[in-house]
Amino acid sequence: MKGFKDFIMRGNLVELAVAFIIATSFAALVTAFTEVVMEALAKAGGAPNFDDWTVGGFTTVGPFLTALVAFLILAAIVYFFIVKPYEAARDRFMPAADDEVDENTALLREIRDSLRTRG
Repeated sequence: MKGFKDFIMRGNLVELAVAFIIATSFAALVTAFTEVVMEALAKAGGAPNFDDWTVGGFTTVGPFLTALVAFLILAAIVYFFIVKPYEAARDRFMPAADDEVDENTALLREIRDSLRTRG
C-alpha cells in the first residue's frame, strides 16, 4: 500500500493530472472560440462550414476543409496566446546562460581531444 501511496503522491503524476485537467478546459474554450470565429466568417462571407460541399463526387473534401479551417484557428490561438507570451516571459525572467565553459569541462575536452589524436 505504501508503494501505491508513493506513486500517487509523486510530483510528476500530480503535475500531469493538473496539466490534463487544464488542457481539457482549454480545449473546450478554444472549441467555443473557434465556433464563434466560424460563425463570424459565415456571416461575413458565406458559410465556412464546408461539410456539405463535394468536389468530383468526393464527400470527404468538405469536412476536411472545415477541420482545416478549425485547425488553423486553433494553431493561431495557441501560437499567439500561449507560445509567444511564454517565450517573452522566458526571455524576460530566465535570461540565457552565458556560453562560458567552466574549467573542468574545458580540461575534459582537452583530454578527450588528446586521446583522439593518439589513436
